[in-house]
Amino acid sequence: MQTQAGDAGAFRRFDLSRVPSPCFVVDEAAIRRNLSILKEVSHRSGAHVLAALKAFSMFALAPVVREYLGGTCTSGLFEARLAREEYGGEVATFCAGYKASEIDAIIALSDHMIFNSAVQKDRFLPNILASGRKVDVGLRINPEHSEGEVAKYDPCAPCSRLGLPVSQLTAQSLTGVNGLHMHTLCEQDFAPLARTWDSVKPRIAPYFPALKWINFGGGHHITRGDYDREGLIAFLRGVRAETGLEVYLEPGEAVALDAGILVGEILDLPQNGMDLAITDISATCHMPDVIEAPYRPALLGESKSGHTYRFGGPSCLAGDVIGDYTFEKPLQIGQRYAFLDQAHYSMVKTNTFNGVPLPAIALWNSETDDLKIIREFGYEDFRDRLS
Repeated sequence: MQTQAGDAGAFRRFDLSRVPSPCFVVDEAAIRRNLSILKEVSHRSGAHVLAALKAFSMFALAPVVREYLGGTCTSGLFEARLAREEYGGEVATFCAGYKASEIDAIIALSDHMIFNSAVQKDRFLPNILASGRKVDVGLRINPEHSEGEVAKYDPCAPCSRLGLPVSQLTAQSLTGVNGLHMHTLCEQDFAPLARTWDSVKPRIAPYFPALKWINFGGGHHITRGDYDREGLIAFLRGVRAETGLEVYLEPGEAVALDAGILVGEILDLPQNGMDLAITDISATCHMPDVIEAPYRPALLGESKSGHTYRFGGPSCLAGDVIGDYTFEKPLQIGQRYAFLDQAHYSMVKTNTFNGVPLPAIALWNSETDDLKIIREFGYEDFRDRLS
């Protein structure tokens, strides 16, 4: 994970008091801009581009996603069901370990079933054949070429559990397999993908005649302003021409990049060696990547000089600290603020540790100024996860 710079964009003119706090606010116009870029890449390159629900699964926007992309990629039974019921189109499912009790239901929902190992593939291939459905079988490989900037987010790090190491790939392991899948990037530009391909291509080229497709997974920051999209398009066209295979991409973050904010409120302003700000946004409950990555989310209206505060959440976790932020004027209790670029990953990772309420979800259109509160969460949402 990178430290997020964030792009305030149209949110500079959004009145934060229009929504409850805390609240995710997603800009439909920004989502459409991202999707239009992904559609253009697909059209010009001939690649299939699927939206990764693991990063952004706000299904209120499923009809919008359907306008631009041909389907979704999912990570298990629940996401596959959401994809089939709400998004339609092609559904490609990958899971590091499928359960026998769920496999038939996932097969019934999926067009591609991608396995993390030859053992899992061999175990469940009979289920696919018995289903009577036309389901392509994929095998995830580990190119054993590392481009990750942070080891714990690098699928090709030493001893990674993700994918069959390409050095172990054999004709036998590809029995019944229609395509290869590799996911090696995290928030990266085109050049790391090109280097990965140069590294792995000689090792998988002998198997191209027996395959239908190759899937380059996610981690591609395609909608970022400085991403080399022309390079990517030329690369994808070249791979298709050279290998004779169909090509898939599975962007997730790129769908919702710079398209949402998380609105919060200042609850208290204590002082202990420095100015502190207790807020109704919790790092551990609402933005867990702040702790897990770690990273520092950008703040709307942050100043380079002035009054600095250490922001933290309302939970009892001592480490529920978001970061230090500077404002031109002193903060006031009850004041609203917003973290930038929070539509992807934050929304899908929220939890109710310590009984901290989940943020509401709102949909805004920066072009029409239309605002809808899609959902608010209450005590029952907390209670029903327990027993």
